[in-house]
Amino acid sequence: MDYKQAGVDVEAGREFVNNIRNLVISTHRPEVLGGLGGFSGLFALPTGYKEAVLVSGTDGVGTKLKLANTLNCHHTVGIDLVAMCVNDVLTSGAEPLFFLDYLATGKLNQQQLTEVVSGIAEGCRLAGCALIGGETAEMPGFYLPGEYDLAGFCVGIVEKSLILDGSQVKVGDVAIGLESSGIHSNGFSLVRKIIDECNISLQDSPDFWEQKSLGEALLTPTKIYVKPILAAQKSGLEIHGMAHITGGGLPENLPRCLPEEMSIDIDRNSWEIPPIFRLISEVGNVDEEAMFNTFNMGIGFVVLVSPNQVEMAINFFVSQGIKAYCLGEVS
Repeated sequence: MDYKQAGVDVEAGREFVNNIRNLVISTHRPEVLGGLGGFSGLFALPTGYKEAVLVSGTDGVGTKLKLANTLNCHHTVGIDLVAMCVNDVLTSGAEPLFFLDYLATGKLNQQQLTEVVSGIAEGCRLAGCALIGGETAEMPGFYLPGEYDLAGFCVGIVEKSLILDGSQVKVGDVAIGLESSGIHSNGFSLVRKIIDECNISLQDSPDFWEQKSLGEALLTPTKIYVKPILAAQKSGLEIHGMAHITGGGLPENLPRCLPEEMSIDIDRNSWEIPPIFRLISEVGNVDEEAMFNTFNMGIGFVVLVSPNQVEMAINFFVSQGIKAYCLGEVS
């Protein structure tokens, strides 16, 4: 017997790496050293920092992968993978520099996984970070046919004196909520349970999405906030804190950018909850508290600014094509 008879095709793996080579190279920044295929990725630190601090983050896509597999649509979850990592790193005030991925499957399907990597590459370009390495693991018997899992790893950089750690937040600061693109990548275990138990067709087009099926709406990738946030800071906006609204929603994630003694009273009527969340709530009979503790409810990212910069912040993000709302004040 040999490795191929055991279910692992080494030659197919080499061919896959060659197929994705141009996708990877398309994300490279000037600091990338070396090429694809080594044991590690090399990246030179950018110049101009007095006390550079590296900021790291890792995440996955969760059971949204199940929907991607059901619908045979794998590009958007690659974007999700990058977004979940770079948006986290961004909350410290860091610029994402480079990204690595881990992709595991039962049997290598080159077309399927090339589609995934094309999404990862697009996400990296949207975030301005380089895809410098990764691992593709073929694990027969561990995953069902056609299934795969993803994990992402991101490293960013920030000047030590500019790290956002909660100490900059002041009473009276205003929370500006930036719109999400949909459900992003959290809460899909509940979404899938509702779909299964209520016999909902992913091919149906909801009234609020005439040109998209429900499946397409659910697979809308997580919005990447990196470039708009970094551009806002360069334009003179002083951000005192940031929160990426992921699993646990606003109640769990917003306090993570605040000192322990502070809180924010959110005005529930300050933004309109997107129809996709109302659909989930109505069809699944999910109460409002459970919805807010599971989903982003239309707010994917929050920045804290001083009261005299609220108008500037909202106008800037709107100019970037992102709706922004005053959610409440720090107290």
